[in-house]
Amino acid sequence: MFDALKTFIAEISGAGSPSKSFNEDDYRLAAVALLVHVAAVDGETDDKERRRLKTLIEERFGLDDSATALLIERAEQSDRDAVDFYQFTSVLKRTLDEDGRLKIVEMMWDIAFADGEVHEFEDNTIWRVAELLGVSTRDRVLMRQRVAVEIAAEAAPKGPWSKADDKKT
Repeated sequence: MFDALKTFIAEISGAGSPSKSFNEDDYRLAAVALLVHVAAVDGETDDKERRRLKTLIEERFGLDDSATALLIERAEQSDRDAVDFYQFTSVLKRTLDEDGRLKIVEMMWDIAFADGEVHEFEDNTIWRVAELLGVSTRDRVLMRQRVAVEIAAEAAPKGPWSKADDKKT
């Protein structure tokens, strides 16, 4: 009780940052725990996945480096302690509308594609989480296709000597 009061006073006085207190009912913690799980479910989290995870969190949640590191640390612990996905998806269903839940599935695909291939365990995890979030099969597949196209476009060569230019000559 005293800790909660201390945190509340720090937040309203500006001494503490509310974005750095990631409680169990914080949708950001639930979302990042799912992202961490997708990154690790194939047995290995490589540097590309770690970098993409950090970038996604900073971009989507507007956090600085220290808050991002704290959120990832808390999410990794939550993922290790979790028995199933329900504790995360129930928080997300309570706090996010349909568009927000679609964005979570999109972020999961983004992490799955980060290392260059989607492992069957990643695909299965995203399918199960999407079902729990109430995201339709159609929307889940469309999100996968959209992210795949975006990843391919980012990986395509840029500049004056791209393959498209070679066909013109």
